[in-house]
Amino acid sequence: MEARGLLTVNGASGDYGSLPGGEQEGPPGSGRRRSHAFAGQPCGVERGTDAEELYIQQAVVLIEDAMQYRSINHRVDARSLRLYRGYYSWICQWGLGLTIAVVLLLAFVERPSSLSISSDPRHRSAPWQPPCGFTESIEMVCLVVFCLDLAVKGYLIGWEEFRKSKWLIAYTVVISFSFIDWMLSVSMACDEKLRVRRLIRPFFLLQNSSMMKKTLKCIKRTLPEIASVILLLALHLCLFTMIGMLLFAKSDDPKKNGEWKLHFRDLPTSLTSLLVLLTTANNPDVMIPAYSLNRAYSIFFVTFSVIGTYCLMNLLTAIIYNQFRGYLLMSVQTSIIRRRLGIRAAFQVLSCQGIQQAAEEHVAVELVLKTMARVQMKSYYREAITKEAHKCADVGYMDREQFRKIFDELDKDRIKETVLVLNAEKSAAERDNYIIEIINLCFILYYLFEVCVKIFAFGWKGYLSYRNNIFDGFLTVLLLGLQITIFVTYKLPFSQWDPSSHSILSLWEMVRLINMLIVFRFLRIIPDIKLMALVASTLLDLLKNLRAFAGILMVVYYVFAVFGIWLFEGAITPPSEMSVLSNTSMENITSNFSMECGTYEQLEYWPNNFDDFAAAIMLLYNVMVVNNWQAFLEAYSRHTTDWSKIYFVCWWLTSSVMWVNLFVAVILENFIYKWDRSHSCSVTDVERIRYETSVQLIFREQIQEPTEEELLCQLNLHPHLHLHW
Repeated sequence: MEARGLLTVNGASGDYGSLPGGEQEGPPGSGRRRSHAFAGQPCGVERGTDAEELYIQQAVVLIEDAMQYRSINHRVDARSLRLYRGYYSWICQWGLGLTIAVVLLLAFVERPSSLSISSDPRHRSAPWQPPCGFTESIEMVCLVVFCLDLAVKGYLIGWEEFRKSKWLIAYTVVISFSFIDWMLSVSMACDEKLRVRRLIRPFFLLQNSSMMKKTLKCIKRTLPEIASVILLLALHLCLFTMIGMLLFAKSDDPKKNGEWKLHFRDLPTSLTSLLVLLTTANNPDVMIPAYSLNRAYSIFFVTFSVIGTYCLMNLLTAIIYNQFRGYLLMSVQTSIIRRRLGIRAAFQVLSCQGIQQAAEEHVAVELVLKTMARVQMKSYYREAITKEAHKCADVGYMDREQFRKIFDELDKDRIKETVLVLNAEKSAAERDNYIIEIINLCFILYYLFEVCVKIFAFGWKGYLSYRNNIFDGFLTVLLLGLQITIFVTYKLPFSQWDPSSHSILSLWEMVRLINMLIVFRFLRIIPDIKLMALVASTLLDLLKNLRAFAGILMVVYYVFAVFGIWLFEGAITPPSEMSVLSNTSMENITSNFSMECGTYEQLEYWPNNFDDFAAAIMLLYNVMVVNNWQAFLEAYSRHTTDWSKIYFVCWWLTSSVMWVNLFVAVILENFIYKWDRSHSCSVTDVERIRYETSVQLIFREQIQEPTEEELLCQLNLHPHLHLHW
């Protein structure tokens, strides 16, 4: 029975992060084995001398789950908790991440090896080929690590949940298939043509990231709308292809057959020409032969571009943006639910210190402090939560709501205070001016260098012709004079300067005056600060929110590169004579070879090939950019078959059409939200949002908190922690 209400948002009850089991949960009393459930105990835990220690261990793990937005549906007995914390220790997680990276990087070393300086076949030296068994041994170690990872995950969530987890079942199948394919490679002395397991290696990256799984769900939800627009785009392409073949049919006059000969000779050529025009890569080349004969022919190409490129393609962007508009909010909603559930479970476990306490739902402050001392978290989070908990020390206990509120500190990012802020509440006798003086000196030296460079570049007359330069120069001279005065009065800077007054102005007053002047100098960029800050904060958020998108894009690159090597390895080879002439002039080459302008050979695109994995990745990137990608379409269809165009078109649809639009949608969502907030909030509110809170508090107004009934219902469905109320 799946969790109901808010707890079903975006797979909140089923996505385990690194433990992707339990997408469905059975009802209480379904006969599943509980880790500990004893009749007659209010919390389902056996009383005894070790009971409190077990309570604390459970609460520690549940709080850590809440911090990391992990599912709490795992075993909670003492031995399993130790294994669980060991599994999520930074050593194990880094080791697992390193193993995934190594198994993916093997593609660069395996045959065909990418270990050569150049990928150009004309002067590429023979790459180092690893001996048989070298990469296979490394891969076997990685597969053993994955087997251990699977075994630990399966044990921690239990067999019942394991059977219901599609990701873990797929994990098992992929590992098993990899072992079988590995044995085939070894038995064939590493001389097999196809290593099918290379194609499924990216799965190890996908299954280890809950964010990638969520992103895949969102992409799956968006596919029907994308497919409808792509179908409309295909109809548009076919319609104009038919019209173009009629307009530019072969005539009796050879002089008027330029357009037909180059772009509309047959159906595949016509489709390819207009498909490339859809990306503007061959504009205006595709229309020049016809346009030179009659300017009215331009109407056909302009109409095609306006409808296809500027209407349908942008409509696709709008649809993808509309589908992903709530992606970040939905992800935050799921994270908040997981955090609330983990905190609520920790409270319920800690309140099991007696029947009376459990009935009153109180937790001793001393027990909370003891638990927090063992939770693995950043020190500033621990200090903030402990400080909030101490506020209830007079009473001696806290209720459920107080317990939840102290963990609101987890939603706040650490505020990186400057030296000025740290010194703001100190008296002159307590301040250490050494650090701030060094910082000020660096600023002044930089300003002085800037002024000197400007004077050298513009000359005195040109420098003084700009008001901003006069303003900067005046402040720099004033700052330099104050700094020299400080050196004369207080000598060179050293730690623990004596800030007592030795002249008209004390050292602290002089330093503060310099700081005021430094800040005053920044007034010249006030008109640009707001927009610059908005753009900068959007870019920083993108680095956080696009990791899942970048990971899936890397998976797609990997799969298409492997397919490309299978299909086109060694398909394009330069003539043997060209290797000899590679260091001669272009005139000598063109005298021996006839190369049509704009082709793969004439543009010398030889390094872009599928002869090894690294070269394949670079070629796919060049096609994704769609600049001159028609050269690759034409070359590989000429050297192999026209069906090769399907591969490149599929890659263009996946990367350039779909993924670039997804990227634009995420950028729009981040930027529009920040823009709206910056115009609807006061300056103080904007600064608070940018610097004090995480993305969870940014969406506080849109987030719907789970109710107490929903949390209790989900806890009651826990497969291993059987609590009674």
